This record gives sequence, structure tokens and C-alpha cells, in this order.
Amino acid sequence: MRTIPFYEFGLSAPVMQAIDDIGYEEATPIQTQAIPLLISGRDVIGQSQTGTGKTAAFAIPAIERILADGERGVQALILCPTRELAIQACEEIRKLTVHIRAIHTVAIYGGQDIERQITQLGKGVEIVVGTPGRVMDHMRRGTLKLGGVKIAILDEADEMLSMGFREDIDTIFSAIPAQRQTVLFSATMSPEIMEITRLYMNNPEIIRIVRKELTVEGIDQYYYSIPHSHKIEALSRLMDVYHPEPAMIFCNTKKQVDELVSAMQQRGYVAEGLHGDMKQQARDHVMNTFRSGKVDILIATDVAARGIDVSGVGAVFNYDIPQDVEYYVHRIGRTGRAGKSGLAFTFVTGSREMAELRSIMNYTRKEITKSSIPTSAQVMQSRRERFARKVCASVENEDLGEYIQMVEQLIEEGFSSIEIAAALLRSEMTADGRTAMPSEADDFAFAGHERRRINGSRRQDGREFREGTKAGRYERRSCPTARIHINLGSSAGLLPKHIVGTVAGETGLPGKFIGRIEINERYATFDVPQETAAAVIDTLNKTRMIGRKITARLFNE
Repeated sequence: MRTIPFYEFGLSAPVMQAIDDIGYEEATPIQTQAIPLLISGRDVIGQSQTGTGKTAAFAIPAIERILADGERGVQALILCPTRELAIQACEEIRKLTVHIRAIHTVAIYGGQDIERQITQLGKGVEIVVGTPGRVMDHMRRGTLKLGGVKIAILDEADEMLSMGFREDIDTIFSAIPAQRQTVLFSATMSPEIMEITRLYMNNPEIIRIVRKELTVEGIDQYYYSIPHSHKIEALSRLMDVYHPEPAMIFCNTKKQVDELVSAMQQRGYVAEGLHGDMKQQARDHVMNTFRSGKVDILIATDVAARGIDVSGVGAVFNYDIPQDVEYYVHRIGRTGRAGKSGLAFTFVTGSREMAELRSIMNYTRKEITKSSIPTSAQVMQSRRERFARKVCASVENEDLGEYIQMVEQLIEEGFSSIEIAAALLRSEMTADGRTAMPSEADDFAFAGHERRRINGSRRQDGREFREGTKAGRYERRSCPTARIHINLGSSAGLLPKHIVGTVAGETGLPGKFIGRIEINERYATFDVPQETAAAVIDTLNKTRMIGRKITARLFNE
């Protein structure tokens, strides 16, 4: 579908300045459809997967409404199923309001000191992003008043229902004025979702992002789970090992393109950037040098690269995971053309981006293989092999008579042939400007991140979920679990979904990794990964379940 630049929405100057600071060039499909409707005041149902830019789709209209009304106090409430989503949404909203002193945003969720949240709320906020359990806790304490809410947003509503938050949603919405704007985003439209829309929405407009089913053939796809601070080193190592000529690297923002071009040039790579702020003459010059082979690496945004027809790209790098799943297909489709095999590499940081990568895999119906960043030894070996091939080709195909005389003269001066060869080898291998050798310290940093990912992976009943396996497949692992006891049972109306919803929403432990649940009349027990038990117990003892304070401890303690 047609997408448009943000300036066509007629947004306020401080919001447009923030969008420009972030570096976004164009709205995604869900933003293109949702923003005008929400700005006009309509209730909206958005059926959209993770990784479509929906946070900005509802946040920008909410910000514009608060600016227009000019009222203080909580004006917008955004409910998210997990603390990770709440944190991520809050961070994005803060970026969009960076130039607006009158709008303050706070995230409230389980697992964080509630006194700190009470202090933040007491200072006055206009936008609250929270998980249902913690929102209700603040409502009971009187530290969160929702009587002034003008817009209520349910983000990933299907996930909230699957985690048992239906009763919580009813309680929260009963405290919000009936004369409000309501927004709901969900990947699926189940009967329970439709019941919520019937109860709480007024003649909503339904937006569905219709996508073609695509498969990507002839391209080997890999992803790397790394922290943002290690991306440049990881990119450099992959470039040195695979040596794709030419290569395209995609970033989500103009600012990131400029920063990455500068960083890669400093490391000795011949790289140029392409984004929407460049004049047409500069864009043409960059593309001509890239097509002619004078530039090895083109770093671009999706919008700037649209319509570029470049054949024979050795590899595509997703330095930033794309804002929309369709962009992924457009990006990697630039390699593996004309019957040739291609390579696509994607960097993933954090659980949110991992969820977006799974959406991409579901969309393309293609597995993306998890891989490890090359070690310093592998990088050096690759450089040596490439140099050896270059030397052999020179010996076989070039006239070396003049250079042989120079070597003989050096030998006469007392240097050995091995010393001469070693000096030439060092000079040649650093002649391209890449004098910084890969560091073993970075090897440990990459390996340490992988260990943390595995040690913190999500387990259930002694099973460990291995990211990158098909459709949530489990691999058996010897993994200890701990059983937790709570003093709440069936006599209080407790159901398994209440346990799953509260634990997942308040602690951040995904619900699917909570193990065997048993509910007796006056108490209940359930399994969690042993390494998370202490944190789960500590958090539960500070919160409520189905409106009642609970006591949690290790079972049979």
C-alpha cells in the first residue's frame, strides 16, 4: 500500500522535530492508516503483527491530542501485556516528546520498586504506560487516578487476554470516563477480542494490514543476537570473513546511516551512505560509484534505497531490524539475484527485536539461522587466506622481474627472505587502512553475551527454548526448576490464567515458561526456572493477584 512522509499528517512542530531527530523518513503502512483516523478522534482497531511501527501509530495522535487540549494530569493510558513492552513503548514516547516540556511519560510495571513509581506519578504525568496488574495496584493505592483519561490504548490485546488479564481490563476501564477515545491493537481478532471492542469502543474503524505471503529463495539468512554497542565490531568481522563485494547495509534512520558511514570509513572500509536528506546530485554520485565498484559498501535507509536496481550484491546486512516486516523482504531481495546464491545477515538486540524477527520468519515462511560472530582467529585466518590467493594470482599472472631484483638487493643487505616476506605481508594486510586487528577481548565480550542469553533463556518443565528453532520447538535440557507456593486457591476464584498473567506481567517471565500449575482450595503451586525463583517470590510478595494480597514462598520450604 501507499505510504507517506510524516509531514503530510500536519503534525505539530515539536513532534516533527522529534521525528526528524530520530531520523524516520516515512510512515509505515500501519502508521499511514492509523494516524489520520486517530487524530480525527475515531476509535480504531488495528490488526497488525509485531514489527510494524504501531507504537508510533498510537503515540503520535495521543501526543497531538494532549497538546491540543492543554490539560494536565493523566490524559492517556496505554496497557501492555509485559513490562518489556511497557518499557519499550515508554522509551519511544519519550523520544517523540523530547521537545515538549508539558508532556511527561512514566512506565509502571511489576519488578520495579513501587515507591519509585509513586514518586514519579506524584510529580505529575500526562501519559502512563503500564501492565494491568501494576496499574490496578496504583489505582487501589490512590496513586493513579484515571478520571481525566481522554484516550485509552490496549497494545497487543490478544496477548493480554491469553495471560488472563480480562478481569483486570474490565476493572481498569470501569475507572476511565465513558467519553474517551479507545484504541486496540491485536495480531488476531478472536471472539473475546471482539467482545472487548463491543463493550468499550464506539463505532471503531478497523485497519488490517493485508500482506502477500512471500517466500525468499536462494538466500542464506542468518541472525546474530548482540548488544547495540558491539554492532560495528560484529559488522567489521563479518565483512572481513565473508568479504562480500559489493555489500548493502540497511539502517532505520538517517542519523544511523551517517554515524555508521563515518565509523566504517574510520576502520578503513570504502563506504558511502544514502538517505532522504541528500540532494539528488549527491545521491546519483553515490549510486554511480557503488555501481562502478569504486565503493564496496552502500549504507542506506529503506526509503532512500527504494527503486534502486543493483544486481550482484554479495550480501545484505540488516544493521537495524526493519520497522516493517515487508521491508525485510525488499532489503534482502537485492542479493541472490540472477540464479546466484545470496547472503543476508540481521543484528538483533533484546527480546523485543527477537519477537520482531519471529514475525519476519512467520511472514516469509523461511527459517533464519542463529549464528555466532566470527572470532578474532577466524578473521585473521580469512585475511591470511585472501592474501595468499592474491599472492598466488600475482605470481602466476604478472611480470615480477623488477620486484625480484629489489628482494635480491634486500637479501644482499642481510635480510632473510622470510623477514622480507613477513614485512610485506604486514604492510599489505594493513594497507587498506584496517590497522585495528580484531581483539580477543571482543571475543570474550561476544561469548559472554551468548552465555547470558543461554543462562537467561526461558524454560518450562526442564525444557529450554532455543531461539531460532522452528515455531517455538523445544529442546530437552537438564534444567532445574523450583516450585512456588502462594496462599490463594480455588475458594477465592483463582484460575491458572490468573497465575500466568500475574507472574508474566509483574516479573517479565514469559507465561509459556511457567511450569506445572496445581490449584487447591486454599493454596496453589507452580513451577518456574530455579534461577528466577527468588525474583519471582520477591515480586509476588509485593503485588496482588485477582485483587488480593498474596504470600509467596518456596514449596515445602
